[in-house]
Amino acid sequence: MDHAAEDRPDVSAPAPAAEPPGAEPRADTPALPPELPVLPVRDVVVFPGTVVPLTVGREKSKRLIDAVLAGDKLIAVCTQRRSDVEDPTLDDIYRVGTAATVLKLLRMPDGSNSLLVHGLVRIGIEELVATEPYWRARVHAHDEPTPDSLELRALAHSARQTAEQVIELSPNVPDEAKLILGNIEEPSQLADYLAANLSLGLVQKQELLETFDVADRLRKVNATLNNQLEVLQLSQKIQSDVREQIDKTQREYYLQQQLAAIRKELGEDDPRASELAELRERIEQAGMPEAVRKEAQRELGRLERMAPGSPEQGLIRDYLDWLIQMPWNRLTEDNLDLNRAAEILDADHYGLEKIKRRILEYLAVRKLKPDGRGPILCFVGPPGVGKTSLGQSIARALGRAFIRISLGGVRDEADIRGHRRTYIGAIPGRIVQELRKAGTRNPVLMLDELDKLGADFRGDPAAALLEVLDPQQNHTFTDHYLGVPLDLSRVLFIGTANQM
Repeated sequence: MDHAAEDRPDVSAPAPAAEPPGAEPRADTPALPPELPVLPVRDVVVFPGTVVPLTVGREKSKRLIDAVLAGDKLIAVCTQRRSDVEDPTLDDIYRVGTAATVLKLLRMPDGSNSLLVHGLVRIGIEELVATEPYWRARVHAHDEPTPDSLELRALAHSARQTAEQVIELSPNVPDEAKLILGNIEEPSQLADYLAANLSLGLVQKQELLETFDVADRLRKVNATLNNQLEVLQLSQKIQSDVREQIDKTQREYYLQQQLAAIRKELGEDDPRASELAELRERIEQAGMPEAVRKEAQRELGRLERMAPGSPEQGLIRDYLDWLIQMPWNRLTEDNLDLNRAAEILDADHYGLEKIKRRILEYLAVRKLKPDGRGPILCFVGPPGVGKTSLGQSIARALGRAFIRISLGGVRDEADIRGHRRTYIGAIPGRIVQELRKAGTRNPVLMLDELDKLGADFRGDPAAALLEVLDPQQNHTFTDHYLGVPLDLSRVLFIGTANQM
């Protein structure tokens, strides 16, 4: 609830009064003349029975105030529909306003006037009778007969009880507000007092001013109060939950600091700090490309800021271990001695002269152009004819590590590209796993049983192999788990199949 109605009738609203506007008895309301000076105000609705501060800056309004103070001090206060209109017409204001008496006038150094008005009774503007030197209009008062009824007493009681709860939950409400609320007995005065102080927009407040039936007005006030009460209760619950979490976090931090101080006194190192320092050193020594190193340092920074005991710590450590253990810059030097290669092939295999000759031709091309992207060898034949052992012989002849990945029955694309880290139990794909085991970036990688690949709702592994085998793409192969580019261009791929 607002406890000082703010107004910006001409230029801007003054600071709210020190005490909330009180409800005054309406028994002493003077008889209204048939015509009243009209003061258009902006961004505020004045209700009967409330005391509201206003600031007057327009020349026409100043002339109105000077004339009123010399007479009966009665004015009609009406709210403008739009606050940006400097020279309003009758169509720019609401036709229902409040007759008020000017209690006090204070002339400000900037030329504006600050006055205090007391709302008396609702009035309706029938027509303007003069526009110069200020507005004068023919008005009629809206009488509010309030017959005593059980429903009216129940609505007033409910509004008072809910308002008291709102006051208790609102941190910036002065203690006098509850006292004023308890002293208001008339349902009509209670409805107006609460409407003036509710956190509502201008249109909603004007709607309450134009609700002449007291019971209907109290129903609308009750609905708004209950809504504000729910918001305040939920806000208090959220603040309580946040405070408890902060207290728990601060307690854990305090205990961790105490534990660190005790370890320091005993000459022991903080195990977490030692682990983080070790991870940082391993990242620097891993020889990662710049983009990968930045990602590893970002994840390490998250790990450092994370509270001890967080369940995500283990996931980040596992991820950093994978990045650190990958052979980013480790290569084995090729042995391209063709005579030695021929001796190894003859020693490992009897016959197969055409295949051996094709392998030696392949190696000869690599010897002439080491950086060339030659074709991928694929051995086709029935089981047991030596396809896999030929790949092992090639790796032995070149002096490279040998990796074999069996693709028979593989139906999940994640076996090739890995799982994203958002999944529980996510791991990298087989390509990344085998490269880590080999410990080198240029092994001989045999993709066994290519013709046994399958596809289902989880994806097509054969399509995922395109990024692995295509020389135009595989230098930036991205595993879903690692999420960083991995260069496979130095890997020597060999495929096998039983039939094409």
